[in-house]
Amino acid sequence: MQTPKTRRVRLALSAMTALTLATTLAACSGGDDDGSAADGVTTISVATFNEFGYEGLIEEWNDSHDDIKIEQVKVGTWDDAKANLFTKLAAGSGLSDIEAIEGDAMPAIMAESGAFADLTDPELEGRWLDWKAEAGTNAEGQMIGYGTDVGPEGICYRADLFEQAGLPSDRDEVAKLMGTWDDYFATGDTFVEAMPGTAWYDSSTSLSQAMLNQVEFPFETDNETVDVENPELEAVYKTVTDNVDRGLSSKIAQWGDDWTAQFQNDGFATIPCPGWLMGIIEGNSEGVDGWDIANVFPGGGGNWGGSFLTVPTQGEHQEEAKEVAAWLTAPEQQAKAFAAVGAFPSQVEAQDSPEVNEAVNEFFNDAPIGTITADRAAAITVQPFKGPKYSDILTAFQAAIMRVDDGSKDPEASWEQFLADVEALG
Repeated sequence: MQTPKTRRVRLALSAMTALTLATTLAACSGGDDDGSAADGVTTISVATFNEFGYEGLIEEWNDSHDDIKIEQVKVGTWDDAKANLFTKLAAGSGLSDIEAIEGDAMPAIMAESGAFADLTDPELEGRWLDWKAEAGTNAEGQMIGYGTDVGPEGICYRADLFEQAGLPSDRDEVAKLMGTWDDYFATGDTFVEAMPGTAWYDSSTSLSQAMLNQVEFPFETDNETVDVENPELEAVYKTVTDNVDRGLSSKIAQWGDDWTAQFQNDGFATIPCPGWLMGIIEGNSEGVDGWDIANVFPGGGGNWGGSFLTVPTQGEHQEEAKEVAAWLTAPEQQAKAFAAVGAFPSQVEAQDSPEVNEAVNEFFNDAPIGTITADRAAAITVQPFKGPKYSDILTAFQAAIMRVDDGSKDPEASWEQFLADVEALG
């Protein structure tokens, strides 16, 4: 789910530092979970962020189990979950029995995977897409994370605002306007000229994330080599920062209160849209009509996010937690989560199920989201390499873009600061 996704700058405490400390402390301190084993009932806490679509699943489990109950611990964003995760890993206690991890952070988790239980189970072999399973498996072949969803991207848009701007609003016609990034931005120029005061896309940080998802080596060439002065990354930076003067961006960072408010005040017309984001859009758009999703992504395809469930070793009920994590990520449950919030399953069987293939989303103008999301998944040709510093470098990169957006630095000065911030990571 991921992404996550806009991050605040926390370069003083990198993921690697926190996890290294966590591994040391976890060896001498178990979790502070009391297990809630009163009356023979064990409560398993599941920490999630954004919208995983688990509310109905948890109710279903609790209605059918007397010995193990699930309690969801939910925060608004991955930023919040990430801060909590690394702080409590470092402390050696306090984490939930199951912790959801945004996909971009999994390389850092793998670098210190001793802080998490080995979830390997031969009976689950073949459950996930190969690349998803690999992303949750460490160098020793231990599966540390059970995949939840993946994030094939389309473009969500306000059909009503398109109509006001004199643009086609039918999703098939909209798709024809956005085959390439140049097409997408040119259509944006037309839109903002007709609709002054409304941005073309929600945030420069979300746009940069979307474009990076099509770069094979955005920050690192392997687990030990950082290369941020590469032509593809520089091109993404220049494109996004150049768009500030074109008026295409809202100049608001994704996931903050100002960003959320845009859904209610016609703040923008389009947003790069992985499946899991549809639930967030709907949740933020109460009373707003006009949302739709086009079966297109500029430049081909891209995967944004998708998450994992992990079991920290500091927990007192790891076996029960493994059972719950396996159930939540089973194809049947992930198909239901897709129906609830649009989180496209990472399970092979779930992707092939009628519940997914035939899904329609009423809020998005009855869009056939099963077909659209499957098509967007099939269009993905690049999986960006993500080493252990990916998440922290992405934080610094998006901060650099926001400095240009808010006018605090010009593009050249902000880029130089980005390079210095990356150097500071060590």
